[in-house]
Amino acid sequence: MQLKLYGYWRSSAAYRIRIALNLKQLKYELAPVDLRKGEQHHEELKSRNPQAMLPVLTHGDRVFRQSMAIIEYLDETFEGRGYRLMPVELRERARVRAISQTLACDIHPLNNLRVLGALETRFGASEVQQQDWMRHWMHLGFAALETLLAENPSTGEFCEGDAPTMADCCLIPQVYNALRFNLDMLPFPTIERIYRTALALPEFAAAQPESQPDASA
Repeated sequence: MQLKLYGYWRSSAAYRIRIALNLKQLKYELAPVDLRKGEQHHEELKSRNPQAMLPVLTHGDRVFRQSMAIIEYLDETFEGRGYRLMPVELRERARVRAISQTLACDIHPLNNLRVLGALETRFGASEVQQQDWMRHWMHLGFAALETLLAENPSTGEFCEGDAPTMADCCLIPQVYNALRFNLDMLPFPTIERIYRTALALPEFAAAQPESQPDASA
């Protein structure tokens, strides 16, 4: 059955899925949705996701939403292909989920397009103020995550051990955002090291936003 990803090149959540698909060595069709133009509100997407949010993955006639649920689905459905994105041991699986949720649930939602739009339209925040807001929350989140990673012996070349997992699928897009908005990464050497290690792998490099067919300035 054909995999089809509805995504936007700079969507962090869609970026996570591109990484996961590459790590699982899965081919897929890309259906670009331009968030800046409001295409997420078009009926084609809303019929698949009433939240009008990305990413959406279809696998045949089945529809999947929410990036971490999609990643776990891919890992379980295509077990034995590519990298294992969720560890076997329960303790390690719990740690990967915790790191992933720290990024995808605590840090990312505070600097996504919907929140920034509300800051501008409802509260009159300037672009400078919006970027200050993003850096503030990313710094707080990264400070906690840096401690969790640096002080845990389970951290290896990647967030959990020496092979990429769902946690790294979530980390790399968030670091991309941080660098894009000029967050000082000096206080976060473990996070930055993992980011550089990941980008050296072709699966991560190919998933980068600027490498996508719908990328624009």
